[in-house]
Amino acid sequence: MPMLNGSCHCGAVQYTVEIDGEPENLRRCNCSLCRRKGALMASVPEDKLTITKGKDALTLYQWNLKIASHYFCSTCGIYTFHRPRSAPDTWGINIGCIEGLDPFAYEDVPVRDGASLSLASDEGS
Repeated sequence: MPMLNGSCHCGAVQYTVEIDGEPENLRRCNCSLCRRKGALMASVPEDKLTITKGKDALTLYQWNLKIASHYFCSTCGIYTFHRPRSAPDTWGINIGCIEGLDPFAYEDVPVRDGASLSLASDEGS
């Protein structure tokens, strides 16, 4: 299975991800966080992502039920990957952080209705 490299903008966080062929489960999401970050995401099984540098540079962000875990570089602020609430045994990866993958090359990507899953009435929680 091909090993692809991923990183934040400044390179403080680096990782490898195994993707066989095209990324799976490409999506965008309309929840209050994803709508703001605007990333194209794909899913990979838990054991297919390995942080190779900068684990200590990652910042964890959680909101609402505090089940999903969103990781950002503490230096440049780029969203690298997350553990979704709906599938905590997978990683959601930011396609824009993966070398050799162009997030603008994928058309007709579905938008997941994460907004309807929110339990908090205040978007900022």
